[in-house]
Amino acid sequence: MSFTKSLMPAALLAIALTLAGPLTGGQTAAAAGSTADTAPAAPADSNWTRAREAIDAGNYEAAVPLLQQVVAKDPKQADAFNYLGYAMSRAGKVEEAKGYYAKALALNPEHRGANEYLGELYLKLGDLGAAEQRLQVLDKACFFGCDEFYALRDAIAEFKASGSFASRKRL
Repeated sequence: MSFTKSLMPAALLAIALTLAGPLTGGQTAAAAGSTADTAPAAPADSNWTRAREAIDAGNYEAAVPLLQQVVAKDPKQADAFNYLGYAMSRAGKVEEAKGYYAKALALNPEHRGANEYLGELYLKLGDLGAAEQRLQVLDKACFFGCDEFYALRDAIAEFKASGSFASRKRL
């Protein structure tokens, strides 16, 4: 084997890691499912902070009007639409939740959180095929895997094994 051929696998790995660095380095975006390197940048708005606190406390109904104010000021805020979908879903307002997830995905079709949570919502509704479609999107969006992909993959496996899905809080 020539010297060049023996170094080829190492060189390819180095290139892959270099390219992946900006995508995976220090990734904390799982909290909101953003595709950014860090958690979503909070809009310059106290409503964002208060909404996140309400969701963390399980007070989903209180978070909704706060998040609606955030998106009224910044209608391109996919993370806020994702949180609106999450809050509505947890509050039992399925159709509203689907609408907000759709808005998040219209702004960012590979939004990790929106794809995961919409997939889980489909499982709650018994629509395995639609959940698997969200998993396929996450598979492409998460080049080296991500928490959202694994969470939805596991939820689908749980659904297939038991025929039902129990919501889990991951935000």
